[in-house]
Amino acid sequence: MSATDTEFDVVVLGTGGAGLVAAVAAADRGASVAVFEKGERIGGTTALSGGTTWIPANPHRGDVEDGRADGLAYLASLSHGMIDPALAEAFVDTGPEFVEWVERATPLRYHLVPGLPDYHPEHPGGLPGGGRSLDPALFCFGELGPWAERVVPAQRTPRLTLTETPLGGGTGAAASPTRAERREQDWRGCGHALVGSLLKALLDRGVEPVTGARATELLRDSPADPAAVTGVRFDDGTEVTARHGVVIATGGFEWDPELVASFLRGPMTSPASVPTNTGDGLRMAMGAGAALGTMREAWWVPTIEIPGDEAFGRQRAQLVLRERTLPRSIMVNRTGRRFTNEAANYNALGGAFHQFDPTAFDYANLPCWLIFDARYLREYGFLGAPPGSPAPDWVTSAPDLPALTAALGLPSGSLPDTVSRWNTAVEGGTDPEFGRGASAYDGWNGDLDGYPGPGATLGPLTEAPFHAVEIHSGTLGTKGGPRTDVDGRVLSLSGAVIPGLYAAGNAMSGVTGMVYGGAGGTLGPGMVFGYRAGRHAGAAAGPGPRTSGPAPSTSAPSTPGAGR
Repeated sequence: MSATDTEFDVVVLGTGGAGLVAAVAAADRGASVAVFEKGERIGGTTALSGGTTWIPANPHRGDVEDGRADGLAYLASLSHGMIDPALAEAFVDTGPEFVEWVERATPLRYHLVPGLPDYHPEHPGGLPGGGRSLDPALFCFGELGPWAERVVPAQRTPRLTLTETPLGGGTGAAASPTRAERREQDWRGCGHALVGSLLKALLDRGVEPVTGARATELLRDSPADPAAVTGVRFDDGTEVTARHGVVIATGGFEWDPELVASFLRGPMTSPASVPTNTGDGLRMAMGAGAALGTMREAWWVPTIEIPGDEAFGRQRAQLVLRERTLPRSIMVNRTGRRFTNEAANYNALGGAFHQFDPTAFDYANLPCWLIFDARYLREYGFLGAPPGSPAPDWVTSAPDLPALTAALGLPSGSLPDTVSRWNTAVEGGTDPEFGRGASAYDGWNGDLDGYPGPGATLGPLTEAPFHAVEIHSGTLGTKGGPRTDVDGRVLSLSGAVIPGLYAAGNAMSGVTGMVYGGAGGTLGPGMVFGYRAGRHAGAAAGPGPRTSGPAPSTSAPSTPGAGR
């Protein structure tokens, strides 16, 4: 690790959305800022994401009726006692301000994902017709110079905005001239658009992140206050002083098996994030005496692992969303029975994997499989296999349901019986067992021809051959960490502020508890509290916020109107 200086006003650890926002916000308060990243590339899990940002009452909602009371009522209705009301209020109150600031201070530009419902839209304050999920506009990576190649590679195509993909209501394709223009000029969307825009703002302020720098210890050497955090020690022995604050934005601990076993509420074997998330920030905060919160929780996701598909030198886990929502598919457990609403939002679905069978003394719904038929494959394809193509060789296939039952090692007769009951339910247009298709959200990622309505996700399994793929319990990141106040200042076990220490993003105790409010429900709270933490830490160093920030130097190419 190298740096031109070893003393700054504010030191930020981590370069995901929360860390980058914190750094820009601190710099805009006049602070000298240093940013350090453990990995060799920047962006963290944010770079792998769709970049969507969930903000209640945001300024892009148009004629959608949504206000402070609606956002707070929605979070409260899902809280289960795990949401700190003060943090919820700070998030909802600051969200619109954050959007206005980030669009003024950085090249980031948002637009609404039209119609995308909240994840629990029928709850009080929920929005069945959408209005809270914001999609970053395309950003030209040509503006980043050599830094363009130093961002974590995207899993999704970087040339589309979310609204152009099936997840955002689009087709997943752009016209050939548009694709060529974007490729030639290196325009990118989704998480790369978000990271690239924030990185450009940071570089414009003269702050270059230092990569390959793993922080291992917080310094506390103030004679006036032994509890105060005064800097950071790195694994190469380098020490950096932070005069006014260290912001921990190092992500979660999902890649550390020991921490996972110690804290998470149930099995998690398949993280879908960057493998640098090993709990470094958590350990440092614990060493400083931080109180912890929401340690049992994660941003749960069901995943598929395709043999031979690797990322970061290890098996890649892919989020399963559209594949389990489409008609003509169900999920079954080791008994060959359905056990949940397959079309539910992925975070809530994670709870189904944690059901414990006291008799077998094991988790009842693991292992489990996604089952689909020949017509599904013909009409929709499957994870890279286009519609009409044969099933990939890593998919388990059989000529009939009894043969598939045997191939999966399920109890004899279980799968044919389950499919028969499912087909009968579909004929009636409802799912009496688990309510699939009842929520406005359920069909959003399903068959567009049937949306809105249960037909977007309900469909019989009737055509042989039949196929199965194992589903794993995964996460986009953990959401437990040090408790903070409304400005991201870390609290001690006694409830007092630990001077000089801040946390944001997945490295802090989750602002929304066990709730995933809607698409972008990780990035929204993470960046809002990154903004609050950076602003507060930087305020002690500078004369005040700037009134304007850099504007993008190039106009984005036109985006097809693919939203719905």
